[in-house]
Amino acid sequence: APWAAAIDTAAARLPEEALRVHLSAQGEPLTQRRVRELAAAPGFLLVASRYEGLDQRVIDSRIDCELSIGDYVLSGGEFAALVVIDAVVRLLPGALGDERSSVEESFSEGRLDWPHYTRPVEWEGRQVPEVLQGGNHAAIRRWRLSESVARTWVRRPDLIVRDGFSSEESRLLEEFLAKREVDENG
Repeated sequence: APWAAAIDTAAARLPEEALRVHLSAQGEPLTQRRVRELAAAPGFLLVASRYEGLDQRVIDSRIDCELSIGDYVLSGGEFAALVVIDAVVRLLPGALGDERSSVEESFSEGRLDWPHYTRPVEWEGRQVPEVLQGGNHAAIRRWRLSESVARTWVRRPDLIVRDGFSSEESRLLEEFLAKREVDENG
């Protein structure tokens, strides 16, 4: 009863269409796509229960969806709520200095981000890739996409299976794999 009353009281302050979200290890995985949906929603209520969760009757009667931030268990949903809040808030207009920042990053296009570099051009004997120093925007775009595809293939191939690649990304992956084979076989 206390949980139901708390959810009802909080939900009454939100638009009627606002989602009531329970943070739970049994929930659907939080993805960038889901974060974008939450950012576009008229509002949402996060329910962060403790260790063993929330009474199923409350979930059935008061919760619209359950979200999980990963395949592990926390003592409570408070940190998961912070993760959801931070992921959503950064997509709201004006939250970031450059609106493109939330579009050109890991998971936005179903793949990981490319490596980033700052100044100086050389640091501890390591160079910023030459293509990034030249100012050829088409070459930089292709390098970034190529690096993003390669990084996704190596670190998170599950993303490729789930979201697929465009024809350009597939060509870049073939180039990466061919180069990798040459490097490995001498």
